[in-house]
Amino acid sequence: MHHVSNLKYVLRAYGDGTLFGEPYGEGPVRVIWLHGWARRGQDFAAAANELARRGVASVALDLPGFGASPAPSSAGGARRYAELVMPVLREIGDGPFVLVGHSFGGTVACVLAADHPEFVRSLVLTGAPLLRSPSSSSSPKIYRVLRWLHARGVVRDARMETARQKYGSSDYRKATGVMRDVLVISVNESYEDELARLDVPVTLLWGEADREVPLDVATRASALLATTHTLQSLQGIGHLLPSEAPDELANVVGALI
Repeated sequence: MHHVSNLKYVLRAYGDGTLFGEPYGEGPVRVIWLHGWARRGQDFAAAANELARRGVASVALDLPGFGASPAPSSAGGARRYAELVMPVLREIGDGPFVLVGHSFGGTVACVLAADHPEFVRSLVLTGAPLLRSPSSSSSPKIYRVLRWLHARGVVRDARMETARQKYGSSDYRKATGVMRDVLVISVNESYEDELARLDVPVTLLWGEADREVPLDVATRASALLATTHTLQSLQGIGHLLPSEAPDELANVVGALI
């Protein structure tokens, strides 16, 4: 492994440079942190440093296409990302790990825990879009018409891209290339199957003021769990719980070690 210095922290390369992550603490790694869309592992720095002070080592990964990690060679959602992360978990240690996933990283963590329970001691999910929410507003009709025409070669690529920039979500407008395809796949995935198959303890830790992935998503997800689980919400905390409430997150994760 080689190291890349970047200001105050040190990234380590895993999987022959396919993934980068920041290690915290000394000794066997007990916790893996997976960040949200368009974020990076640094979101967990405060919580990870607090656990390191308590003697708990962890690694915060930059998922493919974010932070220092290169984009994947082909598009896929959380299920594809779980396939990319799993060899790195084996490289980091024998586990089992406490797997902590925020937002998009939470869906990846959910898939990993469902498919590889032997590597997961416990699962902590926060702000994760585990279930599709009924959309309150569909795409504008003009955008749907343009998509239909573009698919049939009537509307040119440049015109379609202009429409995407006008009508697409903020994340969609910012994403390019394969990462835009990853986003489209991800927002259309739902994880009822994985939730029902989970056989490890699950903690749903949510910001009560999360407007991106409301607490209702956690409530509906918890109803699908057959395994031991708890649901806890933090008053006044929004979607970015890892950086808004790092001490609370560290306490929840630390109690599972």
